[in-house]
Amino acid sequence: MANGYPWQQGLWQQLARRPQHAHAYLLHGPSGTGKRDFASALADFLLCQKPQGDQPCGVCRGCLLLAAGTHPDRFELKPAEDRASVGVDQVRELVHFVGQTAQLAGRKLVLIAQPPVEEMTLQAANALLKSLEEPAGATVMLLLSDQPSRVLPTVRSRCVQQAMPLPTAQQAADYLQAVLPELAAEQRGELLQLAAGSPLRAQQLAAQGVLEQRALVVEGVKKLLKQQTQPTQLAEGWKDVPLLLLFDWFSQWAQLLLRYQLTGDADALGAADMHKVLQYLADKSSTPAVLHIQDWLLEQRQKLLGKAPLNRVLLLEALLLQWARLPGSG
Repeated sequence: MANGYPWQQGLWQQLARRPQHAHAYLLHGPSGTGKRDFASALADFLLCQKPQGDQPCGVCRGCLLLAAGTHPDRFELKPAEDRASVGVDQVRELVHFVGQTAQLAGRKLVLIAQPPVEEMTLQAANALLKSLEEPAGATVMLLLSDQPSRVLPTVRSRCVQQAMPLPTAQQAADYLQAVLPELAAEQRGELLQLAAGSPLRAQQLAAQGVLEQRALVVEGVKKLLKQQTQPTQLAEGWKDVPLLLLFDWFSQWAQLLLRYQLTGDADALGAADMHKVLQYLADKSSTPAVLHIQDWLLEQRQKLLGKAPLNRVLLLEALLLQWARLPGSG
């Protein structure tokens, strides 16, 4: 994998040099660490007819068809255009593909990567089981997961589970410096912290303007606690900030509050932009009140992940009202 990520090279050599492959791999690890690129490169390698060591040759018929996007023995499972997750109809197409003979007389390759396998419906996951258990011919299935604990146990048990290697802090920093040289080292460090150390996720956050959005939200929270603004104003002012991102941040802040209340460790308060705010809230808030808002945040976040039809403004107002009341609960 000549153009792969440095932190994946060891696993790449291990898998590329195997004389035989399992019929299904569950490649799992945090989002933003390069799983999809790795799986796509492995798929291309496994479909190459004349691999050169641990690299595809690039010139055989299989490689040329892959480059053109027309390889008949490669199938990627994707949701219907109007759906967020894979359904039964798409799995039926996969089952039909798996049951066919390979057209190039080699392997067939199935990729289930985007969205990750845990996002498919229960019915779709159950429909996948027989193909996972008894794939026809020389079929290799590559399943990707950000959260393997959410994958149906019967799906997990039919796959070889492979944890994807994570970059070291230095590898992540070097990668970001290479792709975002225009940013200051401090900004790149903040992006990595917001991305939980995942360099590709950090790159994505930078492209989405998350540093600016984060600054807007942090300033709004400070004004809210100083009673210089109202929840309604903030809810309206944050209209361009993704709702799930907001709930990720507030959920993390609630968790950090609890940790600080229990340990008093000021070095474990997350990103520096909220240190003083979280220390203030921890001193002025009761632990039961923080636990209550954390439970509420996690419940609402789960609804967001499930695509529940929630009123954005009302939801944010409810969140901010609870947040504003925290200092009086201590």
